[in-house]
Amino acid sequence: MKNKLDKILRVDHAGEVGAAKIYEGQLKVLGKTNVGPMIQHMKDQEKEHLDTFHDLLNEHEVRPTIMLPIWNLAGYGLGVISAAMGKKAAMACTIAVEEVIGKHYEKQANQLTEKKYQGLKKKLLKFRDDELEHKDIAIEHDGQETPGYKLLKFVVQSGCKAAIKISEKI
Repeated sequence: MKNKLDKILRVDHAGEVGAAKIYEGQLKVLGKTNVGPMIQHMKDQEKEHLDTFHDLLNEHEVRPTIMLPIWNLAGYGLGVISAAMGKKAAMACTIAVEEVIGKHYEKQANQLTEKKYQGLKKKLLKFRDDELEHKDIAIEHDGQETPGYKLLKFVVQSGCKAAIKISEKI
């Protein structure tokens, strides 16, 4: 189980680093617009998740992925680029990312059957709910109306899935 726990903590920490950077990039472009406070709210929740996984990495003596510098740049770049494309595109990015992450947390929670991991399972399910709330917010703010939405969603989700696989391994 140690190897499974290491993978879960490493990849989730990396994902939360990326998510926080996406929202940071979006705030850089859209922070002073009417969607700025909403993006800040989502970023604040991601910071709570990130702090939790940072603490868990230390508690369980798990090293973070060596890909963190790349995920920092990729996340921030994705946030800035999607926001520069407009509010709807930023929301489309959020839909794409949070859909993948919501499913990812659900899958991980289902793998944690041992009694000693029920606290972690509960956190994963809470974080899943937060991520799916972000997705719903982005849908409400017309993310699906972005020109080229299906292509944008496919590209962003493919990147997320690749980052998950890579971060689990290294």
